[in-house]
Amino acid sequence: MLIKLYQKSLLLSAHKSSKFFLAFLSFVESSFFPIPPDVMIVPMVIAKKNDYLKIFLIATIFSALGGVLGYFIGLYFLDFGMNVVNFYGYEDKVFTLKDNLTKGTGLYIWLATLFLAGFTPLPFKVFTITSGMIGFNLLIFFFICLISRGLRFFIVSYLSFKFGDTFNKFMKTEAAKWFTILGFLIVAIFGVIYFILK
Repeated sequence: MLIKLYQKSLLLSAHKSSKFFLAFLSFVESSFFPIPPDVMIVPMVIAKKNDYLKIFLIATIFSALGGVLGYFIGLYFLDFGMNVVNFYGYEDKVFTLKDNLTKGTGLYIWLATLFLAGFTPLPFKVFTITSGMIGFNLLIFFFICLISRGLRFFIVSYLSFKFGDTFNKFMKTEAAKWFTILGFLIVAIFGVIYFILK
């Protein structure tokens, strides 16, 4: 089923209304849909290189807005939200994160976790839904969504613009690993800065 959804999403990148479908995919992926927008971003940028900034902005804005939908699913539709969380096998981790928020460093742990979820291959929707479940500050939540998703989609768009098919091959084989490493590196740098300034 996931393979079919992936293939259909890939086909939409060549559609004449591809930007609309990218906006839709970016929106639903942040709240429940399993296929990430990168699937469409790379071929769209390769096909229309001059539109790479527009494609990046569409994916970022609608992904952040979709994150807000995920937030409200967690806040008001707990049963549906838990079904999504269970689908990805994150139920125990969600309860652990909720417990950690009661501790002194819980806020910073959640900020780092939310950033990593938006930037790395972690299932972002699990963490948007969980943010609603725990009643996390909505404005901070939206800001983190914009930063993490924006940074990720800009990198994907720019490197697709710069390296074309070479980057497309990289995305299929090595991207998950390197986005994870880069995400943890960014969090570590901000963590060091925080403790220096504290």
